[in-house]
Amino acid sequence: MEANTLQTLGGNGQVPVYSVHYQYNSTNKFAEVRETSLQALFEKYGDILWLNGSHKYNVTNFIGELHDLLDFPKFSTFSQEMLDALIGKLRKRGNSNATINRKMAALSKLLRKANKMGDVYSLPEFKRQKENAGRIRFLDHDEESALFSQIRSHSDLYSRFCIFLVDTGARLSEGLDLRWGDLTDTRATFWVTKSGRSRSVPLTRRAALAIAASDRRKPGPFSDIDQQRFRTAWHQAKEVIGLGHDKDVVPHILRHTCASRLVQGGIDIRRVQMWLGHQTLSMTMRYAHLASHDLEMCVPILERASAGR
Repeated sequence: MEANTLQTLGGNGQVPVYSVHYQYNSTNKFAEVRETSLQALFEKYGDILWLNGSHKYNVTNFIGELHDLLDFPKFSTFSQEMLDALIGKLRKRGNSNATINRKMAALSKLLRKANKMGDVYSLPEFKRQKENAGRIRFLDHDEESALFSQIRSHSDLYSRFCIFLVDTGARLSEGLDLRWGDLTDTRATFWVTKSGRSRSVPLTRRAALAIAASDRRKPGPFSDIDQQRFRTAWHQAKEVIGLGHDKDVVPHILRHTCASRLVQGGIDIRRVQMWLGHQTLSMTMRYAHLASHDLEMCVPILERASAGR
């Protein structure tokens, strides 16, 4: 996008007092870029960039926090210094690199839209912070059986929802937003995703049965579920079966469990990436260590090579 900067000089004609930025706006007209703020940009573009749901709720909080952290909330250009200062302040607040990356992803998406529409003159370079691999917790079959059985005693709908999530790898919000038109007898399509890209996955037999038992008069098979009540039932169930101490046993563990089972079953990492809908392969590589048993097949190759055969 073409852009120019005009400087207004002081009385001696030498010292710049302030800069006025111009660039082509969304109507292809050359216009002044006026000062704005993150909150104003979010009010303008938030509904366009993010669909209603838990992810947008998080983004709303992220943008609000970043707005409050800026030394000068009003701007017409978002400099590298402004970005670096934000990251530094988030670190001082104890934010991990993973949390910083999520907040910067929301900021980048908002600023790129604003720049494209002519509301912001220039943008900094966003670099992803290095994240520690960390421990990925997933359920074994005994844990799944005990947890789902306890949840079933509270609600059959909740139990079927858990089965659907663990066999599709869907995020909680993706399952709740699923509508009957998104389903066939053999596949589920997720249109409302964190990455903004739709994906379609085949259904296991028990996932198909979990869907079939739902009320067709409702908008979707799990649309009647209140997320907060479901989480409450989940935490009560994990307490009963002796997993109350494990902070990693949250509903998102069902997505980890699905991914882990695929990798352990010999599915290549790129297919797992497509199944989960990860934007980058690096996100899926967190599960790659689970496929380490496949390395055993390399030994005979090396043995033959060393023997000259």
